[in-house]
Amino acid sequence: MTIQNRKERERAERHQRIIDTARELAEAQGWEAVTVRRLAERIEYSQPVLYSHFTGKVAIVSAVAEQGFADLGATLHEARTGASNPAAALAAVARAYLDFATANPARYDAMFVLTTELKFGPEAPKALKDSFGEIEAAYEPFAGANDLQAGTEVAWAALHGVATLDRGGRLRPDLREQRIEVLMSQWTAGLE
Repeated sequence: MTIQNRKERERAERHQRIIDTARELAEAQGWEAVTVRRLAERIEYSQPVLYSHFTGKVAIVSAVAEQGFADLGATLHEARTGASNPAAALAAVARAYLDFATANPARYDAMFVLTTELKFGPEAPKALKDSFGEIEAAYEPFAGANDLQAGTEVAWAALHGVATLDRGGRLRPDLREQRIEVLMSQWTAGLE
């Protein structure tokens, strides 16, 4: 291994350590506790070292969000491809999405609530496009005459709304399955 390769590997490891530490701190104490100073103290690097990787907190949140989208995409892919038919795939994706939001509150906030540098739509990073693509693939058999992209955005928005209200304790936990059934009946009405 050349010195250059070693330095690049060490830089990539340090970069990932910053992201992991930010996510862990946010999970433990909330995103307001994540500051460049606190991260520098936790990972035992100077603030200038952190700034050599990220321009500030928004860039760090963006990196956490992008990795969150990669994980969400993999989770949704597994749910969709493990289902026995299109309706089961759509329901599995909805459950997996809602489970991800519940199990990963700090990452979910980074992905959907906090300010980031990430672009949505055609200029979105691959991880975000892949996550959207999994929802789109599950929804496609039920799009009917609707524009597939618009229908997928509405499905995504519905899932996000349910996830946000559920995480905020604004929905009854005992009705979780019924909410999913209502979504499925609306999305698949007359198209199965």
